Amino acid sequence: MLTRVGVPVEFEGEHSAPEPGPATLLCFSHLRWDFVFQRPQHIMSRFARDMDVIYWEEPVDIASGETAFLQVREAKNAPGVRVVVPHLPQGMPDDAREATLSRLLDAHVASLRGPLITWYYTPMMLPFSRHLDADVVVFDAMDELSKFKFAPVHLLELEQELIDKADVVFTGGSSLYEAKKDRHDNIHCFPSSVDRAHFAKARARQFDPADQEDLPRPRLGFYGVIDERFDTELLAKAAEMRPNWSFVMVGPVVKIAEEDLPRRPNIHYLGGKTYDQLPAYLSGWDVALMPFAMNESTQFISPTKTPEYLAGGKPVVSTPIKDVVRHYSHLQGVGIASTAEEFVAACDHALELSKNPEGGWLAEADLMLSATSWDTTQARMAGLIHDLLGIRTGSTSPAMLVAAE
Repeated sequence: MLTRVGVPVEFEGEHSAPEPGPATLLCFSHLRWDFVFQRPQHIMSRFARDMDVIYWEEPVDIASGETAFLQVREAKNAPGVRVVVPHLPQGMPDDAREATLSRLLDAHVASLRGPLITWYYTPMMLPFSRHLDADVVVFDAMDELSKFKFAPVHLLELEQELIDKADVVFTGGSSLYEAKKDRHDNIHCFPSSVDRAHFAKARARQFDPADQEDLPRPRLGFYGVIDERFDTELLAKAAEMRPNWSFVMVGPVVKIAEEDLPRRPNIHYLGGKTYDQLPAYLSGWDVALMPFAMNESTQFISPTKTPEYLAGGKPVVSTPIKDVVRHYSHLQGVGIASTAEEFVAACDHALELSKNPEGGWLAEADLMLSATSWDTTQARMAGLIHDLLGIRTGSTSPAMLVAAE
């Protein structure tokens, strides 16, 4: 146990105070770094190539009699990213929690030098951090969190405060951009992108993971968080209509009771996997699925899975998510279906496509994918932030931040 500015801090492994650098990016996120590798991880790991990145997670409860502290560790899969997890005594009143978080935060950033960028994925972390004197404030709205199950009561109020405070706002898809474009004068749409090289591994023959290798074909798979956005009824009906198909569900189950998951001999729940493992699972599928429910929680989503599945060389069948229809429905390799009957019919068609990747549908998808990458997305974001830093500091030196060129 170490102490910095009178605040207990617990470190996993050795870590020294960061050297005075050109800039520090302090990211406040509702998603834990090690949960699912998605937009925050892709973007922050790329920013970390050129600056120190602090990834501040939601608090973890400890016994009521213990002293609050920060657990700090280096992200194993992203050099330069420091993951910070507050540990707070359970049962603290809200005002005491916010005051403690503010004290822990101030102690942690006290030694930082150079420009500070604060980056928010959730407005719920604004109450204990709004006092920070950041050179640039970023709100990256990757989802419409107010539409999610168990959304906090004050989320919308805090979101408006964050939008008013932010120097720049990014959105994770076109639908979100349209919903927020009139609420800020410096807002930019950055839809979900793809690490093509990573998922292209699925196009080469891979060793089937042990929990998948004995599943009969054809295999139709999904990976991602299985939560209120997932259409369990659609999955159950499709599995009933095609008992000879194997439906492979890869990912953690969140906010859905185990007893509410459809259970059939041909539905296989394989649990959560690491980002590095996904291409091996994807390689063993014939068709990739996006059976999202059409409800409030999916109204503004822009799934990263669409380009990832296509990069892996698999045809895709999705429910009519607005951003998927808008950007991908014109592709031969992407089927859109609303009902279970339509979904199964689209899967039948996709299975035929999967037998003939040289038939033109994959080349068409590759042409579209060639225009998008997380590297490009992050570089464009960095360029916008670089411009703002130049305005705030009176300098446009590219040494302050990686340039967007």
